[in-house]
Amino acid sequence: MSQQSSTGRTWVGPTAAERLRILHDTTSVAIVGASDNPARASYFVGTYLLSSSPYRLYFVNPRAKTVLGHQAYPSLADLPEKPDLVDVFRRHEDLPGVLDETLAVQASVLWLQLGSWHEDVARRGEQHGLTVVMDRCLKIEHARFHGGLHLAGFDTGVVSSRKQVLSQRAAR
Repeated sequence: MSQQSSTGRTWVGPTAAERLRILHDTTSVAIVGASDNPARASYFVGTYLLSSSPYRLYFVNPRAKTVLGHQAYPSLADLPEKPDLVDVFRRHEDLPGVLDETLAVQASVLWLQLGSWHEDVARRGEQHGLTVVMDRCLKIEHARFHGGLHLAGFDTGVVSSRKQVLSQRAAR
């Protein structure tokens, strides 16, 4: 679907209900651009998915032997199974190549992380039958649909606009 937005973006991705269905139907996830560096977003997403999801996870990084204690694979073609969902942490200019790899292994979903937007990749992926999600974090989406935002650091448990200090004084 195309429509012009104020950001110049014309591609429109799956709705919240469609993203929930994607997460429900997914059994295996390949994280392309996975890193064993705790400062990287892919590390945080991998950690969350290992501890809070039922997915079989595969870490793809041609320069790593392991990521989060799990074997790292040089490419999607080297995985022991076809992933349902390919979660991508790569530079913008690398995305067409990742799309080609995703199509070659016949994954169902290409998921581009927060800040990652490539309309040509999305359109080409959809033309080949892929479901494409862009500019969304798999961890955040999983957590919001499965009641785990507290694990992601967003749900403080405080349902108030008052500062926590004031709430603590009121509890005395």
